[in-house]
Amino acid sequence: MDVWDIVIRMVANAWYPIHYFRLSFGKSDSLFDIVIELQSITGIPIDADIENICDVLGNRINDNRIKSKLRILTFNVPYRFLRPWIDTSDDREMVFRSQTFENECLYSIHKEETEFYIEINPVWDTYLHNHYNILSDFAYWNLAQFLQVRNPNVPAISNKLIKPATRDSLSNQHRFWDTVIELGGTIHCIYTGRELHRAEYALDHFIPWSFVSHNLLWNLIPADNSINSSKGDKLPDLSFYLPKLVQLQRHSICVCVNANKTFKVLEDYLSLGYTVQELANMSDDRFMDLFERTFKPINQIALNMGFETWK
Repeated sequence: MDVWDIVIRMVANAWYPIHYFRLSFGKSDSLFDIVIELQSITGIPIDADIENICDVLGNRINDNRIKSKLRILTFNVPYRFLRPWIDTSDDREMVFRSQTFENECLYSIHKEETEFYIEINPVWDTYLHNHYNILSDFAYWNLAQFLQVRNPNVPAISNKLIKPATRDSLSNQHRFWDTVIELGGTIHCIYTGRELHRAEYALDHFIPWSFVSHNLLWNLIPADNSINSSKGDKLPDLSFYLPKLVQLQRHSICVCVNANKTFKVLEDYLSLGYTVQELANMSDDRFMDLFERTFKPINQIALNMGFETWK
C-alpha cells in the first residue's frame, strides 16, 4: 500500500468534518492545518466527495506545495504504530526490523528513494478481513471520542464524521407547514416579508444544519426560495430574526393544537422540554424566553467556531 495513497485518503476523510462542520482536531494535531492549506492550494470544494479529493490530490502529488504538506503526515505515526511489536524509537531501525515481520507485526515499512509503501503481514490477512466491520466501528468510536474532547460544545459529533450520501427530504416537515398554511392562512417569510403559499417555499434551518446536524421542527422555518442560496451556512442575526421565528413557531403550534391535528414531527418539540399542548398554553413572554434560552447558547457556540452572521 503506497504511503502517499494512505495520507491522501487521510486528508480526504478529514476534509468534510473540518471544512463543513469546522471541527477542531486539537492544537497538537497537524491534520487540520494541512487540510485547510490544501484546500487553499487546490481549490477543491469543501463538500467534495472523498474519491474526488483523492483523485485531485493523487494527480497533483508531484506539486511540491502539495507534497510538502502531505509529507508531514508520513512522520512519526507509521513508525510509532509498530511499537507494540518492535520496541525502538529509531525510525531507520524500525524500517529494517519491520521487514522481517518481527513478532508478527502488522505491516512492514519500505522506504527508498523512489518508493515508500507498507506491506501487510500475511498472517493478519484473515483477521483483518473477518473483523473489518468491528475494527472500522472501533476506529470511528475512538475518533468521535477524540473529537468530542476537542469540541466539547459541538452537538452531534458522531453525525459529522462522514458526509451523508443524501440529506433527508424533509417531506414530513413540509406536510406540517402546508397544513399550517392551509388551516391558518398565508404566512410571511421572516427574512424577506414575502407571502408564502402552500408548497411554494423552502424550508430553512434557522441555525445552519452544518452546525446542529439535525432537522428538528423548532429549528426549521418556511422561507422564500431565494433565501437558501443567500443565507447558506451563515447564522441569522438573533436580535432581528429570533422574535419573527418565535412568532411563526407559536402560530404554527396553536393552529395544529386548535385544529386537533397530530403530526409525528410535533414530537420534536419534546426536546425543548415541553409538549405542544404545554407550548400552546404558554404566555408570549414565557414562549419567547424558552426560545431565547435555546437559541442564544447555540448561536454563540457557532460564532465561536467561526460561523458568520448573515443579515
